[in-house]
Amino acid sequence: MGGGGGSRSSSLGDTRHLEDRAKEILQQGDVARKNVFISFAYEDLNEVNLLRGQAKNENTDIEFNDLSVKDPFDSQRSEYIKQKIRERINQSSTTVVYLSKDTAQSKWVKWEVEKSNELGKRVIATHSGDNPPTPLPDFIKNNKIKVVPWSGLAAELKKK
Repeated sequence: MGGGGGSRSSSLGDTRHLEDRAKEILQQGDVARKNVFISFAYEDLNEVNLLRGQAKNENTDIEFNDLSVKDPFDSQRSEYIKQKIRERINQSSTTVVYLSKDTAQSKWVKWEVEKSNELGKRVIATHSGDNPPTPLPDFIKNNKIKVVPWSGLAAELKKK
């Protein structure tokens, strides 16, 4: 009894087909979607949530990736947090820095920009409204990071 007789080659073929299809989908995903790490001061969480909402819009090919950190930069957990953030930045093609009046004081944002540069990632800064907050943080100016309004971010991300 048993039914295992002739199905072995059939299931092997099905497995190969599924593997091939999964590889195809993954390859398309790399081309079609941009995985973006978003860096921001924790005080800007509500505004950044609006930005994240854009990624859920089916007409966009941007996927935002972040680790919201409440812990102080020099906390006991900072090395673990840095390790996790480093992994996320490494998986992303671009780091987007959300600029506000609080950005310049954020040691986390400064570190994330430095780490992104160290890992060879593209870094773009964005802001709500027509004009960026002034003055721009030194780590934005010194690294000559392009600053674009929120409304132009998707177009800028599509550029190489």
